[in-house]
Amino acid sequence: MLVKGRKVTRRGEEMTAHYAFSPLEDETIIKHRLLTRTTTTRGEPPLKKLQKKFISFALEIDKDSDNYSDAERLYKAFLQEMNTFELPLLKSKAVIDANLREKENFDELQEEIQRQILQTQADIEDLKKQLEESKIERQHKEECEVIRRLIGMQPPRSETQKIISELDKEIASLEAENTAGLRTLELRKKQFALLLHVVDELQNTIEEEQKNLAEELRTAMEEQKISMEDFSCGSEAMAVD
Repeated sequence: MLVKGRKVTRRGEEMTAHYAFSPLEDETIIKHRLLTRTTTTRGEPPLKKLQKKFISFALEIDKDSDNYSDAERLYKAFLQEMNTFELPLLKSKAVIDANLREKENFDELQEEIQRQILQTQADIEDLKKQLEESKIERQHKEECEVIRRLIGMQPPRSETQKIISELDKEIASLEAENTAGLRTLELRKKQFALLLHVVDELQNTIEEEQKNLAEELRTAMEEQKISMEDFSCGSEAMAVD
């Protein structure tokens, strides 16, 4: 059974997949190999070879002649073919176990991503609160500084007008800075919305891959079960004969 490797990349890296066959061809090959238990496109299917070995052995036993050596030889050949047929089954079980472990890793990754999303949202809320508090604190400091200067200097009217003019310029500068800060905050909001959208698409992709993986596992197990049932029915029918 073919298993495509998956790599969890860091932020900024790209995820690429290389396929030797198209998805449709790959699915057809996998189904054929599961049904015939073959790993190449040549040769007789192992199940058919095993069936022939068993039939030869059974027919040799049914003979009335003294053929113990031939029966023993066919029995050993049948056991050897049975061991050969068992190996792909063990490999399939190992692949299924690996897929199950991979699914667990995907589940853990999904939980970690969800936790990071919640943590990021909480951090953004904290940063918003800190920004508002910093604005208020800065405004208070600026107001206190202005009052301290006015009280300490007590300048004449001309100097007062000059100070007022300078304060107007400073207020205009602060308003420009505030406008720039609001634009920056709006940009950060849009960037965060884009980040959430990307994370949501990534989560949907992971969920879709998990569904496809679960469907492939279920199909493989059903086909393996059907093959084993067919084999058991064939063995019982030959035993009855």
